[in-house]
Amino acid sequence: MTKRVLGRGLEALIPATRVTTSPVPGTPEMITETLEASAIRALSLSEIQPNPRQPRHHIDERALQELEASIRAQGILQPLLVRRVGDHFELIAGERRLLAAQRAGLDRVPVIVRDLADEHVLEAALVENLQREDLDPIDEALGYQALIDDLSYTQERIAERVGKDRTTISNALRLLSLPQDVQDMVSRGTLTAGHARALLALTTSADVLSAAKYVQSMGFSVRKTEAFVSRKLKRRIQARRRSATSATRRQLDPGSPLADVEDRLRKHLATQVRVVPQGAGGRIEIEYYSPLELERLLEILGVL
Repeated sequence: MTKRVLGRGLEALIPATRVTTSPVPGTPEMITETLEASAIRALSLSEIQPNPRQPRHHIDERALQELEASIRAQGILQPLLVRRVGDHFELIAGERRLLAAQRAGLDRVPVIVRDLADEHVLEAALVENLQREDLDPIDEALGYQALIDDLSYTQERIAERVGKDRTTISNALRLLSLPQDVQDMVSRGTLTAGHARALLALTTSADVLSAAKYVQSMGFSVRKTEAFVSRKLKRRIQARRRSATSATRRQLDPGSPLADVEDRLRKHLATQVRVVPQGAGGRIEIEYYSPLELERLLEILGVL
């Protein structure tokens, strides 16, 4: 079953009749778009306010410079989408085009005005960015979080609206639990989302940041990063076990019944044995050093 993709909502906002319009006053271009001519109008840049729900927080400077150069040469080929709010207009989609137009020195830009509720504004802004496939992972996650916080969307509904699996949405949102410095690394592209998700297994922000810097400096692949994190966690678990065992052994009285049981088990099994009391119960740890030795111990215990 094909999922309903939110991008189709933008098609409903922008009519699908191809026309060639006359030049928009104040801009040097001819606009050819899949639009009704009557839908396009020109607005002064000062009349357009940013979208406070804009999902894009980081814009690549190089890409923006390229867009500015394109606008200088060819003009704005796709009108911005805006809505009227009080005595001004609020941008719905086209943030990069608006910024590039300002840099290019345009006085006015072509727009399409639509009457949209907040819900549709946020959706349209998010999808307009997602369709361009250059939204960085953190901004994408922030966009999803905005749908949850502002519109009470569930992850399932977001997945349906943007045409992705719920797991994809969940994995994206997990990035927001990273320390801010690591999120910034992902936004800048110096650390991929795959690397960042591997680091989420670490328990403290300090560990995550330290590991992120190390992984970046070493040029680790995602797989190597996962192995590095796994080794780091394993060493930590082993250290905790050694610490717990050491503390337990200090608590055991050499002449106590448990110490005697431990000694007899060690001699009977001919390997290292630890009796670790825990409250009214406890556990018995038996070490082995090869598959053959494990088989020998199982025979002694009557398991084989």
